[in-house]
Amino acid sequence: MRGSYQGYGFGSNNIDGLWQAIEDFRSRFEKPEGTRAGKGEVRAAVLALLAERPMHGYQIIREIEERSGGSWKPSAGSVYPTLQLLADEGVIRAEESNGRKIYSLTEAGRDEAAGSAAGTPWAGAGPQSTTGFAALPKAGVELAQAAAQVGRTGTPEQVKQAVAVLDEARRRMYSILAQD
Repeated sequence: MRGSYQGYGFGSNNIDGLWQAIEDFRSRFEKPEGTRAGKGEVRAAVLALLAERPMHGYQIIREIEERSGGSWKPSAGSVYPTLQLLADEGVIRAEESNGRKIYSLTEAGRDEAAGSAAGTPWAGAGPQSTTGFAALPKAGVELAQAAAQVGRTGTPEQVKQAVAVLDEARRRMYSILAQD
């Protein structure tokens, strides 16, 4: 009889709908496809990285992706024109090494990077963050997955208990927002 309980929408006929709801929930927190970084974010990221050490363009893209926990991977079409612009402005210089251009900051670039060191565009982003906004969707999806598991394999009494837990969690979430 397990998995056949139809109460609360958790029956086997409703599992696909539950997984769709989980995906809809997750998508509310993810960066929409095709969105771009804000104006100046690629520039700020490039300067911050080159302040640490010289790099080639692909390394810059990889570092941004890694430091943002995969939530931001700028395209070559945004990084390389930014590098060219910074070179034209005299903020960075490019040197050929093993067939690759290695970029480093000039004195003017070090000054600009130091002036914008208040924060990096990837600060607080990505799944590696266990506090703040990034942790919320992960926790919500994990909760929804646990609810789906109870719905698939739980007894009617277990499903009833799970619904009570979820109702209490919802009330407590709203009470957090009600705090000053």
